[in-house]
Amino acid sequence: MRYWHLDPLIDRAALGVTELLTNVHRHAEPDKICTVDIELMLGRLMVSVHDHDPRLPEVRDAEPFETCGRGLAMVAAVSESWGVRPEGEHGKVVWFTLAAPSPTVDLPTYPAYDAESTRSFVSVAPVGAHTPARSAVPG
Repeated sequence: MRYWHLDPLIDRAALGVTELLTNVHRHAEPDKICTVDIELMLGRLMVSVHDHDPRLPEVRDAEPFETCGRGLAMVAAVSESWGVRPEGEHGKVVWFTLAAPSPTVDLPTYPAYDAESTRSFVSVAPVGAHTPARSAVPG
């Protein structure tokens, strides 16, 4: 995420990923194998976790003194949107999005175009002249 200059999103993304991976660890069957994808798309950071359990997660209201049961509520609280995409017998994908700040990238400056300075680089063949084609392949 630092590569994309999204440092302000690191804590919320880490919290969301941690909660989704905890759900995989606690609930997923037949195995705990999962993949995490992070994509930056049009001002949105999308984080998704795919596991092999086709059962969809249930959001529930945890009692005040319960020590678990708030993971999806926390994901919903820190994200812009979230959801679940069933993938039939292959499992499911639980995802959330975060609004990404617009990048402030300084574009490189190029010298102004000057026709006089480019003449030495341009070779103009006389009209009607034919230059034989060359192949990059020997032979």
